[in-house]
Amino acid sequence: MTILAWSPQLSVNIAQFDDQHQKLIKLINDLGAAMSSGQGAQVISKTLRGVIDYTATHFAAEEKLMTAHGYPEFRQHKLEHDALVKQVLELRDKLERGNITVSIETMNFLRKWLTDHILKTDKKYGPFLNDKGIS
Repeated sequence: MTILAWSPQLSVNIAQFDDQHQKLIKLINDLGAAMSSGQGAQVISKTLRGVIDYTATHFAAEEKLMTAHGYPEFRQHKLEHDALVKQVLELRDKLERGNITVSIETMNFLRKWLTDHILKTDKKYGPFLNDKGIS
């Protein structure tokens, strides 16, 4: 099940982050595939943990470059990162307690959040960091 496909429209023109965004897309698609094939909650939970772990790594890398170069919208960007981490950790905790299952709505949430975040928020730092020699 393909939840989200990479396209050049999603590029922020920074190779490191484009690669990381593609990895996040793959992890979300892997989660969708596990869900659609009826794999057990353990597999789905492990895949969701992979999404969570990689998201934290990616966010830390973005935030490090933003602070190093004085990105003026860092505070708002960080708030968005923190909000997603909180939402996904709550989702994982509910899944692990057996209170919910990963559903198409969950997958749509992840797809929409990642797409919106890249297109509306991450795209803003691309030109700023490009001007600082980051590509």
